[in-house]
Amino acid sequence: MKLLKTPEIRFENLPDFPFEPHYLDVKRIRIHYLDEGPRSSECVLLMHGEPSWCFLYRYMIPILINAGYRTLAPDLVGFGRSDKPTEQSDHTYRKHVEWIIQWVRLLNLQKITLFCQDWGSLIGLRVAIENQDRFSRIVLSNGGLPTGEQRMSDAFLNWREFSRTADKFDVGRIVQGGTIKNLSRDVIKAYDAPFPDDSFKAGARIMPSLVPISKDDPEHLTNKKAIEQFGKWKKPFLTAFSDGDPITKGGEKFWQETVPGAQSQNHTTIRDAGHFVQEDRGPELAKLIIRFIKDNP
Repeated sequence: MKLLKTPEIRFENLPDFPFEPHYLDVKRIRIHYLDEGPRSSECVLLMHGEPSWCFLYRYMIPILINAGYRTLAPDLVGFGRSDKPTEQSDHTYRKHVEWIIQWVRLLNLQKITLFCQDWGSLIGLRVAIENQDRFSRIVLSNGGLPTGEQRMSDAFLNWREFSRTADKFDVGRIVQGGTIKNLSRDVIKAYDAPFPDDSFKAGARIMPSLVPISKDDPEHLTNKKAIEQFGKWKKPFLTAFSDGDPITKGGEKFWQETVPGAQSQNHTTIRDAGHFVQEDRGPELAKLIIRFIKDNP
């Protein structure tokens, strides 16, 4: 597997991003992550989606650490400061799950409150259900765990086709397309930073095509089994979907009805927010996570 490393100079002078980088080798792949706040505290794990990176959480991290929580935000393999396999075939759903499971285990994370969105949920929910002893709570936003049996929205199918076939794949502009607020030029540049050219974008290009959309998908049965296990999940589970995401809108109802730990929670709809709800309403989300933890000790 050939790996590319984005030059560090690309990450200099990012707006509102004063955090120290950390790296961990997982199966000879270097995974970057943020690790802020007291190490002895309960931890909040923030899982980003595609094609973003942990920069997405810059508004949430200071609020969470000021509340006393250890806050971690990894970059998925192929994104952010993490190594980038150059071939689309190097990326599989299962590999991404395994990479993050190994990362969690190597850091020996315990008492985790997971916040996940987009591909962060496809990966994060699997990591949590396969390591239940390490996770205390889950907050799910604008995501899920497709098995291939659900009807996928036209918006998602169009995005899937675009990611595979478009001549230009401008990550910063794509993130802007998934937010309601207007992003500054510096913020758009920060989302482009991990990708000096198209050779760095194999993961970003292929990830939408790894979402199961039929029963023939290699992860169909594994995700179906995970859903069955979530049907027995009694730990606190909260949904916080936005009102302006055409891809996942309405998906929270399934989780509210399926997960035992979700049925007594004060589920929230984040108003005036798009797909990348962290960008549109980051401080609100951080405060919601803090309240959720305190209400479910």
